Amino acid sequence: MNYTFYIAKRYLLAKKETGFITVISLISILGVTVGVAALIVVLSVFNGFNGLVTEILVGFDPHVRVQIRKDADISVQKSLTKYLETKRNIKGKSAFVSGKGMLISNKTTKVIFIRGLEVGAIANVSGLNQSMAIGSTNFSKHSPEVVIGYSLADKLGIGMDDTLFVVTTAGVQNALTGIAPPQLYSMRVIGIYEAKNKDYDGLYAFTSLETAQQLFATEKIQGYDIRLSSIDDSDDLVNELRSTFGETVIVQSWYDLHKDLYSVMQIERWTAFIILALIIAVASFNLLGSLTMTVIEKTRDIGILKAMGATQRDIRKIFRLEGIMVGIAGSLFGLGLGAFICWMQVTFQLFALDTNVYIIPAIPIEMRTMDMILVPLSAMVLCSLAAYYPSKRAAQLQPSEAVRWE
Repeated sequence: MNYTFYIAKRYLLAKKETGFITVISLISILGVTVGVAALIVVLSVFNGFNGLVTEILVGFDPHVRVQIRKDADISVQKSLTKYLETKRNIKGKSAFVSGKGMLISNKTTKVIFIRGLEVGAIANVSGLNQSMAIGSTNFSKHSPEVVIGYSLADKLGIGMDDTLFVVTTAGVQNALTGIAPPQLYSMRVIGIYEAKNKDYDGLYAFTSLETAQQLFATEKIQGYDIRLSSIDDSDDLVNELRSTFGETVIVQSWYDLHKDLYSVMQIERWTAFIILALIIAVASFNLLGSLTMTVIEKTRDIGILKAMGATQRDIRKIFRLEGIMVGIAGSLFGLGLGAFICWMQVTFQLFALDTNVYIIPAIPIEMRTMDMILVPLSAMVLCSLAAYYPSKRAAQLQPSEAVRWE
């Protein structure tokens, strides 16, 4: 065993003259343990909510959405269609037409987004089919039909097979220009979905592509919704489409569609990380104090070691090893404690939620390998830095000064 490690361990675990210093060292280990455990638990909770939000949003949104600009030539649509047919990693794609419309029922009116998709492609580009509470998405090409969200149906006071009246922006524009009065379209409700997302349930209605083209008075399509074999390929396809078609199209990945939400979640995650990292920082200051007191207490021992041939590097190594051992011990204990708490939450749902208010029964947990590596590593780095000053001070002691009064 290297003698520097042996001495560092003896100093750290001393029980006689330096018992008070040992208590401070143990407090430092406890502080690092609590800080690492808290960070792992909180980051796992953030990961769980992030994964839940992504699952809900991507369940309805495509992996990539390509929107053709209004002033683009018809050739752009043809080129885009041919280009997408050559991509093998595309699981499904659907042309779409969407816009705002006002739904009118006997009870009230509501302005929403109406989205038209290809009937045969809905199952491949959207999770709408999996979210149907009642009915289906088997739209007829010959009569206007619509699928609406659960909360929207409740607000409008309608159910299956009821009739809605729709006024779209195209009809309003014609009325304002005096070309024609605003046209009302009657649509039969053939399904009600529940997306576990109030924005979708209350603001989105789905219909067939042909019906949407009729509602918005257009023969063109606005773009394509694309779902890939792997969501990880989204950024690559986005970059390819942007470089190929330039400014003629607007390309958005699943992240871009809700960028503000994901940015806020990322800021919250980093804020929590910084705040909880202060616990580890305080433990590091405790370690700094205990090591400084150890240097003062062991002045005679340091002088004797130097007189026996120990170099300044060896002395620095002894006290830096103390800091590293505190960091390793606290990190390992914290890692184990944090993982245990996360496992308990996943297995026994210790922190349950009211399912009448929330869409999940308990706080979600998702442990990631990178967090399990970076958090303990950060703690060990802070503890190593805390040992820098005491080790430097110990190394600068002169043997003659250290043993003069002994």
